Amino acid sequence: MQDTLFNMPGDGSRKVAAARIEELRELINGYDRAYYVDARPLVSDREYDRLFDELRRLEERYPEFISPDSPTQRVGGEPLRGFETIVHEVPMLSLANTYSREEIADFDRRVAEGLDGEQYRYVAELKYDGVAVSIHYGNGILKLGVTRGDGLSGDNITQNIKAIRSIPLRAGRVECAVSDRWIDIDSTGDSDNINQDSDSIILEDFEVRGEAYMLDADFVEINRKREEAGENLYANPRNLTAGTLKSLNPLLMSERPLRVVCYYLRSSKYRFNTHSGNIELIKRLGLPAIQYYELCDNTEDIFSFIDKWESERHKLPFGIDGIVIKVDSIRQQELLGSVARSPRWAIAYKYEAETAETVLNGITYQVGRTGAVTPVAELEPVFLAGSTISRATLHNEDYIIDRDIRIGDTVVIEKGGEVIPKVNSVVLTKRPVDSVAFTFAGTCPCELKSPIIRPEGEANHYCNHPECPWQLKRRIEHFASRNAMNIDGLGSKAVGQFVELGLLKNIADIYKLETHRDEILALGRWGEKSLGNLLRGIENSKQRGYEKVLFALGIRFIGQGGAKILARNFKSIDRLANATIEELTAIHEIGRAMAESVVNYFNDVNEKPILSELIKAGLKFEPEESEFAAAGNKLNNLTFVFTGELTAMTRREAARRVENLGGRETKAVSKNTSYVVAGANPGSKLRKAQKLGITILNEQEFVDMIAS
Repeated sequence: MQDTLFNMPGDGSRKVAAARIEELRELINGYDRAYYVDARPLVSDREYDRLFDELRRLEERYPEFISPDSPTQRVGGEPLRGFETIVHEVPMLSLANTYSREEIADFDRRVAEGLDGEQYRYVAELKYDGVAVSIHYGNGILKLGVTRGDGLSGDNITQNIKAIRSIPLRAGRVECAVSDRWIDIDSTGDSDNINQDSDSIILEDFEVRGEAYMLDADFVEINRKREEAGENLYANPRNLTAGTLKSLNPLLMSERPLRVVCYYLRSSKYRFNTHSGNIELIKRLGLPAIQYYELCDNTEDIFSFIDKWESERHKLPFGIDGIVIKVDSIRQQELLGSVARSPRWAIAYKYEAETAETVLNGITYQVGRTGAVTPVAELEPVFLAGSTISRATLHNEDYIIDRDIRIGDTVVIEKGGEVIPKVNSVVLTKRPVDSVAFTFAGTCPCELKSPIIRPEGEANHYCNHPECPWQLKRRIEHFASRNAMNIDGLGSKAVGQFVELGLLKNIADIYKLETHRDEILALGRWGEKSLGNLLRGIENSKQRGYEKVLFALGIRFIGQGGAKILARNFKSIDRLANATIEELTAIHEIGRAMAESVVNYFNDVNEKPILSELIKAGLKFEPEESEFAAAGNKLNNLTFVFTGELTAMTRREAARRVENLGGRETKAVSKNTSYVVAGANPGSKLRKAQKLGITILNEQEFVDMIAS
C-alpha cells in the first residue's frame, strides 16, 4: 500500500492517499488512547513508528490533507517567542486546604447550612500533585490549552498541550439527552434517565480542566539520564511538569512524557447535573478522566476514603498530595457559590510529608557516562513512604557542605516529591563527638584511581580519564538503550561482563562482538540462543535512523530533542563535524553550551577513531534517502531564513520543503545564509540581509524555486 501510494500518479492516488491518511490517523489515535489512557498497549513500538512515519510521509506528499487533529501535528513548529494571555471564561478557583478531620467536619457543617436542609452527597477523589490546565474543544477539535495562571487568566500553551499524547486532538462523538439545557448523566454514564421530552445533541463544544503530571518512573529516568550526563537533577515531578508546560520550545515536550487527568467539564451551551456524571462523560469523550473516586453520603465515608489512600498512595505510579472533597450536584455547587477565590462546595485534605531519621554510614561515588562524579549517601536501611531506603543522592559537594553532612550523622530523609530519597538535614544533637567535616574525594572510584576535577563555575566533579571503566559502562549502556540504538540483549549485566573481559573498550567494539563468539559462550548466562539474539539485535541496530545514532553517541547536553534538531539542520555527520559554534548557535534551539559540546566532541582525538569505526560498521550517519526521494537534493548545502508572513504555506511548512530538498533553515541571518525569504511585514532580518548583501526572495520567487 505504502509503495503504491508514493508511486501512483494523478487523482486516483490522491483519493487513495486521502483514505489511507484517514485510516492511519484512526489507527494511531486508537493506539495512543490504548497506551496512554487505558495502559493497554496494542502494538509494538516498531509497528507504531512505521505507521506514524507512513502518515508523516503521506502528509508531506499531499499537504492539502493535513488537518489540525492529525497525530503528526502534536509536536513541531518553531520555538515560541512568548505566551499569549488568555482570560478564563469561568475563573479557575483554588481549593482551601485542611490537614485535620475536624476541619472536614466543619466544612460539612457549612455545606449543610448553605443548602438549608437539602439532601446532598460528596465525591472524594485523589489530589494529583501536578499543574492545573484548561483545555477547550470546538466542533470536537482541540482548540486551546491554557495554564491556570492567577485563576483569572493564564498562558496560551496550546502547542504544548497538543504534544501530550493522552489528550486526543479530536474528542469522541458522544450523544447526550438534553432537557431544558440540562445534560443529565449519572455516575454510571447513563444519560437516558430523564424525561421523555428531552432532545438529543452531540457534545462537541466544551472545556475540560485537569492536572498535568508525570509518572514517577518517567521522572526517575529523566533524572538518571541527567545524572549520567553530569547535569543538575530536577527537584520533583511537579516542578519539572510546570517548567515543561511553560517551555517556549515545543520539541522539548517529546523528551518529557507528560500526562493529563481531567476532573472538570463545562459547556457554554449546556449545563450538567452531577460531578460524578461529568467524570463518566469525560471518559466517553475519549479524554483521560480521574480514575480513583468514590461517592460519599457523609463524613464517615470521606474519612474511610482518606484512610484507604493514606496507606495505598505509595503504590500509585504517580504522586498525590491529598484528597479533594466536592459536593456532587452541580446545581448545589452553584447554590453554595464561592468566597474570595475558593469554592464553598469543595475542600482539599492534604497528607503530611513523610520523613524518617536514620544514620549515614558512609558516602560513596557514582560515575556517569560523561565522567560526572556524584556522591551518594549510604544509609542504615529505614522504611519510608512505602519502601525501604538505604541510599539517597547527595547531589554534589556544595549540597553536602551547605548542610554540613558528615559520616556518622543521624540525618532526616524524605522522598522529594514522593519519588527520590534525599537527605534533608542533620540532627546535630545526635552527632558523634569524633565526627569530622566531609572532604570530597580526590580520585575516581574506578580501579584506575585517576584524579577528578571540578571545572570553574560548575557544581560537579569529573573524572576525565578516557579509559575509566565506569564511564565506559554507562556510555555503552546509553548507546544500547531503547531510545538510542535499541540493542536487545545488551543490558547492564552483559555490558559489565564484556567490559571486565576487555571485549568492549568503546562503543564501536559492539560491532566486533561477532568475532568473540567462543569467549562469550564460555561466560556464565550465555548460550547459542541468547548470543544469537544479541548479535541479531546488534545487526538490527544498524537500521536505526540518523537522529537516533546522534543521540546514542552520548554527546554532552544533546538529548533526544537536541539530536533531532541537529539531524534536521545538518544532513550528514561530515557537515555536523565541521560545523562552527556560530553555525550551531544560529539554530534557535541550540544554546552556547550545546554548541561548544558538539564542537568539542568532534575535535576530541579519542572520539575520532571511534566515530570512524562506527561509520565502517554501517551505521546511518545521514538521513534515509527515501526521505528526500520525492524531491531530490537540489537545495543541498543551502541555508534559508524566513521572515514575515507567508500566504501559500506556513513558515514551518516552507522550512520542511527546504529540508526535503536537502537545504536547511536557520533562525538568524549571517554571512553564511544563502537566501532570505521575505513575506508580508518582514522584520529586522530583512534589513540585516540587505546590509550583508544576501539574496532576498519574495514568496512567489521562493515557491517557483522549490517547484522547479
